Amino acid sequence: MPLEFNFGGFNPGAFSQGPEGEAYTPPPRPHKPKKQRKPIGNAFTRVLINLGVTLLFGLIYFYLELPALNLHAEDFYVFAFLLCAVYCITAVFTSGFQGTGFKGYFAFVKKQCTIPFLVFVALIATIAVGSISSWVVLRAGSYSELLPLETGDFATEVEEISYDQIPMVDKDSAQRLGTRKLGELADMVSQFEVQDDFTQINYKGRPVRVASLGYADLIKWFTNRSEGLPAYLVVDMVTQDVEVVRLSEGMRYTPAEHFSRYLPRHLRFHYPTMMFADPVFEINEEGTPYWVCPRMVKTIGLFGGVDVKGAVLVNAITGESEYFEEVPGWVDQVYIAQLIMQQYDYYGMYHNGFINSIFGQRDVTVTTQGYNYIAINDDVYMYTGVTSVTSDQSNIGFLLSNQRTKETKFYPSAGATEASAQASAMSQVQQMRYVATFPLLLNIADQPTYFMSLKGEDGLVKMYAMVNVQQYSIVSTGGTVAECEQSYRKALAHNGLINEGETEVEPSDRAEFSGKITEIRTAVMDGDSYYFIRLETMPAFFRLNAAKNPLAVILNVGDEVTIGFRGDDVDAEIISADTVSRPGTKAPVLEVPAEEPSADETLTDAVAPAESSADDLPVTETPAA
Repeated sequence: MPLEFNFGGFNPGAFSQGPEGEAYTPPPRPHKPKKQRKPIGNAFTRVLINLGVTLLFGLIYFYLELPALNLHAEDFYVFAFLLCAVYCITAVFTSGFQGTGFKGYFAFVKKQCTIPFLVFVALIATIAVGSISSWVVLRAGSYSELLPLETGDFATEVEEISYDQIPMVDKDSAQRLGTRKLGELADMVSQFEVQDDFTQINYKGRPVRVASLGYADLIKWFTNRSEGLPAYLVVDMVTQDVEVVRLSEGMRYTPAEHFSRYLPRHLRFHYPTMMFADPVFEINEEGTPYWVCPRMVKTIGLFGGVDVKGAVLVNAITGESEYFEEVPGWVDQVYIAQLIMQQYDYYGMYHNGFINSIFGQRDVTVTTQGYNYIAINDDVYMYTGVTSVTSDQSNIGFLLSNQRTKETKFYPSAGATEASAQASAMSQVQQMRYVATFPLLLNIADQPTYFMSLKGEDGLVKMYAMVNVQQYSIVSTGGTVAECEQSYRKALAHNGLINEGETEVEPSDRAEFSGKITEIRTAVMDGDSYYFIRLETMPAFFRLNAAKNPLAVILNVGDEVTIGFRGDDVDAEIISADTVSRPGTKAPVLEVPAEEPSADETLTDAVAPAESSADDLPVTETPAA
C-alpha cells in the first residue's frame, strides 16, 4: 500500500492523477509570439538619424578630447572605433530590434551596420600593418639613424664660459623665487599663481627662465578672463633677480584658459591633423609672449620613429599662429630633452643590430638618468652623459644637443657618472648634510668638469662644487663660483693636470667704480645681511653680501672705496657687487677650504643649476581640457 502524505490539507499527488486515478498532465500555456518593435520611418530617415546622432557624438568627443585626425595618431583610432560603435547602437534602436535568437539578431545588426563594420575591420588591419612596419625588431637600423650624430673634441670646441653665462638657478629654485616674488604683489597674489613650466631660454644674451601665470581657481578665471593674464615672470639664472613683466594687454591663449581660448583646443581647431608635444612658453627679443608648439611626426611605419618637424608659434595675447618648418632664431626650445635622449638610446642599442642589443651587446650604450641645460652661442644646449649598458659606475662620454636645431655631438671622455660626482661632492661637506643637484658640464682649464650646487635642508643653495670628470677624487667647493673655481684650479695644478700659471681665474667682463660713499642702507634677506652702498660717481646702489665682504660692515658715509661688479650690470638700479676695498688695497677673496668649509662661508642666497631626471616622453596628441 503506497504511503500517502498530507501536508496540512495539501496533497501534491492530487494534481498528478485524473478523475479515475490515471496520470494527468496539465495543458501547456499558450505561447505568445514576441512583439516586434516597429522601425522608425523609412530607410532613408533611419540613416539620417543614425548619422546625426553619430555626428553629434563625434563633435562633442572631438571638442573635449581633441584627437588628431591623423593615421599616425593612436587616439585617432579610438575616436574612429567609438564613432562606429555609436552608429551601430543607434541603427539597432532606429530599426526596431528585429530578429529572433542570437543568429537572428546578429544577422539583423550585420545588415544594418555593414559600412561601420567594414570600417572597423579596415582600421584593425591598418593598426596591424602599421604596428608590424614600426616594429623595432624589423626596423632596428632605421631607429638607430633617427639622431644624426657627430664626434667632437671637448677641449677645442667647448669654450670656457664666463660667470655671467653659468646658470645658477634650476627649475625648482626658479619656482621658489617666482612664487615668492608673486607673493609680494598684493594685486596679483590672490588672483593668480605661477605655472610650473619655467622654460630656460637666452633672452638678450642672458640665460633666464620664463614662466606664465595661471588663474588661482575657476572663480578667479570667471572674474579675470576678460582682461586675460596680466604678466609673466623672468628669472635671471645668474643674479637670481625676478622680474614681473606686466603686459598692456593680457594673455588670453594659455593652457590655463577654458573653452575656445584653451591653448590645445585653439591649436587643434586650426591644425586638426597635426600632432603636438606639450607647448613651451617663450618670449621673443621684444618681450612678446609666445607658445612654441613642436609638431610631432612618426617617421618609421605608422607608429614608430617619433621626431619633431618644425613648430607652430602662437601669440599668447592675440592667438595668432603660424607654422614654421624652420623656426626663427630667437626660439630656443623645440626638441624635447627626453626625445633626444630616447633617440640616442636607439642609436646606442641598435647601431650594431637588434640581435647584438640582446646577445653580446658589443658597443651598446645608453644615456644616463638625467640632463641639464647650458647656453652656448645664444642657443640652449642639453647635456647628458653616456654610459655602457653593462656598467653604471662610469661614463664613456657625453652629449651636447642644440634644442632648436637638434645638432648633436658626442664627446668621448671616460670618467665618473653624474651620480658618482654628486656623491663625491657631498662627501666633501658630509657634516653639513647638503644634497648635490644634477651636474652641469663646464670646460675649466680644458678639463671636463662637473659643476653642481649643494643645497641645504631648506632647499636653498649653500655652496658650489666642481668635480673633475676623469678623476672624480678631485673635488673643490666654495661659497661663490669664483671661490670654487679658484680652489678647483689649484687642485688641478696639485695633481699635475694644469700648470701653476693657470691657477688664476681670468676675470670676465668685469668693471670697477671708485668714489666717496654718499649713502648706506642695510637689509636682511633670506637670513643674510646685505649692505646697499651709493657712491657719488654712480646713481645706482651697489648690493654687497656682508658674509662675503666683511669690510662693508665698518664702512661709513664719506669713506673712499672701490667696488667691483659684473660690467653688463652697469645700467641697473641695484647692481649686484662682489668685492669692496679701500683705495690702494686689494679686494679680499675668501678662501674656502676643500675639506671643512666654515659655516660663514656657506651662507649664500644663491640658487644652483639642476634639471629633473627625464620623464616619459610627452608626445602624441594635444591633451584635453
